[in-house]
Amino acid sequence: QVQLVESGGGLVQAGASLRLSCAASGGPVSTYPVGWFRQAPGKDRDFVAAINWHGRITQYSISVKGRFTISRDNAKNTVHLHMNSLKPEDTGNYYCAAVMKPYASGTYALTSSYDTWGQGTQVTVSS
Repeated sequence: QVQLVESGGGLVQAGASLRLSCAASGGPVSTYPVGWFRQAPGKDRDFVAAINWHGRITQYSISVKGRFTISRDNAKNTVHLHMNSLKPEDTGNYYCAAVMKPYASGTYALTSSYDTWGQGTQVTVSS
């Protein structure tokens, strides 16, 4: 069974950059769409970005479009989220997740579409 582990979070100042990684184990994630979500304390888990299985289709929330980039390295079974120009409102626990539908061509923005989730990595942006 595929398991996902996020890494790369931390405490940064506004305007800084971070790169989050989502590493899969127990099986390949290379044939599945993957998404990143974030959750601030007391709030819902919100969509951030998604990428389809071959990496040629991406989708972003309005709040991060132009600042964040999602990418995948299927040879390394890893998906990244590159975050630039971070703002305090980007603070939250960031989760990666996979839709366990092999070769699904689209991207998915709803949490209910995802079957496998990581434990999250905390990102804190100070002003």
